[in-house]
Amino acid sequence: MFLYHYYDKSIGPFKNLSELSAEEANRVLREIAITKPNVQCAKRSIDYMQARTYYENILRNEFKRKGGLICRQVPHYMVVEHSPWLSTWYKNSSYIKIPIEKFDIRTVSFTYGDSHPTFSDRVNDGKEYRKKLYMYDEILDIIEKYGLPQDWNDDGRYGPERYIEAHIWSDDVINEYLVK
Repeated sequence: MFLYHYYDKSIGPFKNLSELSAEEANRVLREIAITKPNVQCAKRSIDYMQARTYYENILRNEFKRKGGLICRQVPHYMVVEHSPWLSTWYKNSSYIKIPIEKFDIRTVSFTYGDSHPTFSDRVNDGKEYRKKLYMYDEILDIIEKYGLPQDWNDDGRYGPERYIEAHIWSDDVINEYLVK
């Protein structure tokens, strides 16, 4: 299994809005909307950072409850295997591909689909993977049962799940890939 991180080459990888103050994160989002209006990130709602903080708190609490090893307060985001849809999000798109074996799996959690719709009260379709966070061995069982969302739903026609989101709760491996 490989984890992918998509990013804009002009900005660099693993730039995490959640590490900024709410004011600074919103300023960055406004700047993206003005300077790159056609990219996916420019289409985020005005309350995106408030929602992101809410969902990250759920992720952190669920990961802690499951015995995950939390070495940072907010996760770095990656996805399981290549996502054609995510590869189109940035004007100067690039990606980093890291084998799961490089990570201490005690520092990685997963949601089947993006964490926002996974934990949103607006998505109530009864699918078993809604409102659930998975550890590595658990996500393998879900993948075996349902496959990769990007293989059957890359266009989003069958619901909000287009990829499996991976949450990296440590900087250990990530630091190797940061542009200095």
